[in-house]
Amino acid sequence: MNWDAATTIAGDFAQDWTTEDGPGGAIVLFDDQGIRAQVAGGLADLAHDLPFRPETTIRYASISKHFLTSLLLTGTPVKFTDPLGRHLILPEAAGKVTVGRALDMTGGLPDMVQTLWLLGVPPSTTLNRHRLMDATCVLSRLNFEPGSEISYSNTGYRLVQAALAAKGIDYPELLRERLFRPLGLGICLPEDETEPVPGLATGYWHSQSGWRSGRYGLHISASGGLAGSAVDLAVWGQALLGDQLPATGLLSRLTAIRHLNDGTSTNYGLGLARTRLGGRTLFGHGGSLPGYKTHLLLDPTARAGVVVVSNREDTVAAGLAQRVMAALHGITLPSPATQLLPKGLFVADEGPFWLQHHAGIVTYLGATETLYDSGEGWAANNSAALPMHLTAQGCDIVGEIGHVVRHFHPVPPRPPANPDWAGRYTLRLPGHTVSLEVEVRQGMARLFVPPLGQALDLRPLDDRRAIALLADAQASLQVCLCFEAGGVALATQRSRGLRFSAD
Repeated sequence: MNWDAATTIAGDFAQDWTTEDGPGGAIVLFDDQGIRAQVAGGLADLAHDLPFRPETTIRYASISKHFLTSLLLTGTPVKFTDPLGRHLILPEAAGKVTVGRALDMTGGLPDMVQTLWLLGVPPSTTLNRHRLMDATCVLSRLNFEPGSEISYSNTGYRLVQAALAAKGIDYPELLRERLFRPLGLGICLPEDETEPVPGLATGYWHSQSGWRSGRYGLHISASGGLAGSAVDLAVWGQALLGDQLPATGLLSRLTAIRHLNDGTSTNYGLGLARTRLGGRTLFGHGGSLPGYKTHLLLDPTARAGVVVVSNREDTVAAGLAQRVMAALHGITLPSPATQLLPKGLFVADEGPFWLQHHAGIVTYLGATETLYDSGEGWAANNSAALPMHLTAQGCDIVGEIGHVVRHFHPVPPRPPANPDWAGRYTLRLPGHTVSLEVEVRQGMARLFVPPLGQALDLRPLDDRRAIALLADAQASLQVCLCFEAGGVALATQRSRGLRFSAD
């Protein structure tokens, strides 16, 4: 292994952050024996001109997930084979989802962040644990039949944390007792964004006017709530790689192959995902919250790992970690599949499934992935939670997404809006009613969404479906509207269960 080459790559990124004099981050390279290199650059706080250090506290975001599954693997009253309904009062469909499927992304549970946004509640809205759980527990439809495909959702982790609480388990304290104190780690779980966290770097996103602080108002759960330093995460990674207490036996169990109902194996384990890099099998997970990007990447064979943490929205943490790991092993990264697929906008025959492609970048139901040339006529990505394996078939795009076969046809240039779409649509939930309005004039359609009647232009895909863009200051969300007899269904990649009835 070439630690010098890997350190050089990491150092170049850190130097770029420092040269820019904006937010930055840290990169730590390690093996099971200790930290081999650590670099940092940029600022942890722009207002106070504080430099970013490897010891700077950062929000780990979704890297937090495998710490929850680690606790379950060490023994709790909540078992992977339990249906969620054994521990929580949930709608029938969600209650039948097992804990294991809720955590390995095959349960079909709608992601609450995207679902709430479709209901007019953007992620910047302040919602505490109880209000968010109340909202989670009234959704009666799943995205898909459990075990039939794979699609990322944070909801399962939120529900399993609630299941532990229902058993009288203090999740943050159990983490400290079993996993953090034995290694002397300073990792904590601040569940409210306003909770003071010593040494926490401010997260930033870049607006047209310059850097701005990120905002995330929703209760931060086990799905993405942990905060700690790059060094803390590297020490934990060492314990996993070295099979050392308190992580003895955890890595192989966290990364064990999971399966769909038909026996198809998936690459997303229990909070750590499998990926391939130059013939090597690696495991890791990324994280993203407004203003924070992180990634943990482990090579169990070489017993080596990389941690990337950053307090700036534009950091491609997964790509950075892969570049450092590739330099460590002398691997040439694959090329983007820029020519394998036709470009443009595409839609499936049925359902909300649409796709857009340009120069190897694919957006599917609003989720964007970079595809690489497999060398065999296929374009594929490195995502375990949204795997894509696509090729051209004439003017169409065909293949698998989420382990489900999809066939997409080109959308005609600027199809007109169907005048039958016009009207008012209502969704009634326990204690809450949400209404949408669609206006169609001269072949153009607009969607008016709550709470203040925000007007969104609809882009028709055909006479039954259209897409719209929800946006606030720091994020955006593309939604597909499927007009059907008696109503309209709203769908994103992570939330496909909302059905509004025509008034």
